[in-house]
Amino acid sequence: MKILPIQTGIVLGVLFFVVAAAQGNISAMSQEKPNIIFIMADDLGFETIGAYGGSSYPTPHLDRMAEQGMRFTHAYSTPLCTPSRVKIMTGKYNYRNYIGFGLLDPAERTFGHLLQEAGYETAIAGKWQLLGREYQQHLAGNRRGSYPTEAGFSEYMLWQIDERKSRYKNPLLASDGQGNKFYQGKYGPDLFLEFIESYMEEHRSEPFFLYYPMVLPHFPFQPTPDNSGFADFDSVSSVNDPRYFGEMVTYMDKIVGQIRKKTEELGIEERTLILFVGDNGTDRNVTSRWNGQAIDGHKGYPDEYGTHVPFIAYWKGQIEPGQVNDNLIDFSDFLPTLMDVAGAEIPDDFHTDGISFYPQLQGRFWEAREWVFTHYNPNWGDFPFVRYVHNKEWKLYENGEFYHIADDPREQNPIPMDQLTPEQKEIRNKFQGILHRLQ
Repeated sequence: MKILPIQTGIVLGVLFFVVAAAQGNISAMSQEKPNIIFIMADDLGFETIGAYGGSSYPTPHLDRMAEQGMRFTHAYSTPLCTPSRVKIMTGKYNYRNYIGFGLLDPAERTFGHLLQEAGYETAIAGKWQLLGREYQQHLAGNRRGSYPTEAGFSEYMLWQIDERKSRYKNPLLASDGQGNKFYQGKYGPDLFLEFIESYMEEHRSEPFFLYYPMVLPHFPFQPTPDNSGFADFDSVSSVNDPRYFGEMVTYMDKIVGQIRKKTEELGIEERTLILFVGDNGTDRNVTSRWNGQAIDGHKGYPDEYGTHVPFIAYWKGQIEPGQVNDNLIDFSDFLPTLMDVAGAEIPDDFHTDGISFYPQLQGRFWEAREWVFTHYNPNWGDFPFVRYVHNKEWKLYENGEFYHIADDPREQNPIPMDQLTPEQKEIRNKFQGILHRLQ
């Protein structure tokens, strides 16, 4: 065996130590970035969750998550799914980048892109619906939307990229490397959960961002695998009965609980932030009980029951348990918050309309927003084009309608100008100025 000269051995030893130390520092730095799991339910208003006062559907896992984390009481989406998804993914008001229903402009940079740049592995599971079908692209001036890999996600398992079909029983799903595939006898939400759990196992030692826009509990309302009659539905895609909505909510809740349990099993719970939110109000064919009242879902419409959604944040050891946060949260706020959580700066050439609520998760509330602005022009169905500003008490539409939404959440009694108090006129004028500025 050849013996190295002493000097050479010392030099190699020092180099080995430096390289090992550098690798250790890189590993330590990667571990300092927390994992982020962002779950968004499909068509779920605040009134459906037990922790918010809902009594129609058991939601024990979300209720526990609220008890052990932070529950936000004034989180607001847009009234419909695509506007909400585009807004939350890009951190921008819709008048800046919304091109049509079912479409995400490929030119847009999302929280997926920015977190990739910040050193995160990124994946998405669940509902896509952002490439656009042919008629949707036609309505948008023959512009197509985005594929998930164009939107900042390296791995995916998704329903409705370029094919629709079933999202529940016998689903047609697309995944990276495999394309579209029918899963006969399977249940879509179960397959998404399997993908998510496998992804967490694979990336447990590096920071990851996992975005899970659920398909549940969007119609068609159908039996879940927890229903004893599930196996008897051979053509379950033809079933759409609101009586199944409750068990779909409960199944959704169970999946959230299983995701949280997986972080415990993998030993990553204390370095994983879990966020849960709804994308808009509940389906209009569903009536739920909330604090002794019957609440009709109002998806698609810009009132309280079309836009007020549940939002719960959980992070063991970082978010003090049992907090109720009454501050306003807008969907544009999520992107800057995620960047703060990641310890990353928003690039100078990137515009966001949001305000980070990360300090609020840490118990520091001084950065709360004072109002929410919404530009809503879905180019879909019979929904009107409206722009409005509101806080927790008052709301002004661009057409001049002014409501005291704290007492009139269904917006049935606009307040005439000649009946406004000086204080109310001041609020209205402030909101009017915001609407003029944001054009």
